[in-house]
Amino acid sequence: MQSITLRQLRDTKKVKAWLKAGVHIEVRERNQVLGDLVPRTPPTPARAALPDFEARARAIFGDRMIPAVEMLIEDREDRF
Repeated sequence: MQSITLRQLRDTKKVKAWLKAGVHIEVRERNQVLGDLVPRTPPTPARAALPDFEARARAIFGDRMIPAVEMLIEDREDRF
């Protein structure tokens, strides 16, 4: 843990480097601790697991194949 006085706190480059390195900093005035500067930990995003779409399709349709493209082409030929 690093210790820094209020006057030294003006040197933001040093403070920023310490915080980026994950160092806990005590802010002091006349040897009394006024407060702490603690580096912020980045939040870890919770990644949701995607469902198994292939297993769902197999459960619904089984092994049969749906000729969707052929059906669409036939449907469009009938219109024109």
